[in-house]
Amino acid sequence: MTEDMSSQDTTAVETAENTVETVVGNADEKASNQEVPSDFEPLTATYERLRHSTDAAELSEFARRPLPDRSEQAAFSRATALLEAVAGNAHTPLEDRVFLAETMPFPNILVKLSTDESVEVRKAVAGNANDKNWLVGRLTKDESLEVRDVALRNKQTSWKMRLEGAQDPGMDSTALDFLGSLGVDVEPNAPAVLASMVRRAVALNPNTSDQMLEKLAQDASGEVKRAAERHLSEK
Repeated sequence: MTEDMSSQDTTAVETAENTVETVVGNADEKASNQEVPSDFEPLTATYERLRHSTDAAELSEFARRPLPDRSEQAAFSRATALLEAVAGNAHTPLEDRVFLAETMPFPNILVKLSTDESVEVRKAVAGNANDKNWLVGRLTKDESLEVRDVALRNKQTSWKMRLEGAQDPGMDSTALDFLGSLGVDVEPNAPAVLASMVRRAVALNPNTSDQMLEKLAQDASGEVKRAAERHLSEK
């Protein structure tokens, strides 16, 4: 990844992670302008309590609690802010973190979960259709091959990231089988030039299976076909 791309990704992540601070502030302001019960806990206090809580039952309840309607702006802002605290707490049960990773559309929550120590959580984020392309792009570089595989299959993943995945000598054959089918069996209406570039990279990858190479040797693209034939001849 180039220095410029790293800078752009860092900026995007920082923006997403800072979103919650704005949400917390706005929600507190809205709440202060409304009449609230005497036992009401300010959002900032609840956020910090949940962020450091070791009560798995409480954290699970917050993770599974239905979101208020968006028309209830203060309540909705409060709920989504608290979910970020819950998502980032390692004491939140694994199944609840996976649930949030699979279902949440909010970038600040998904960014938090994308660095979770659990491969299952990161896989769930990688497969989330609401991912921003820069976030799922980061997951195509994850240390786990399983996470990378799922991220490369996400339709939010850019063609640049798919090409880099196809060129990665550490990529496993399962992911390469998927990438080698792009524009043919998978996403047949994909941009022809981009898809063929990915397939050619797969044809040159040392981890591509013989079965996939034989398939690529019959590819409609001459460049892909020749690359696969050359690779097969070197075996």
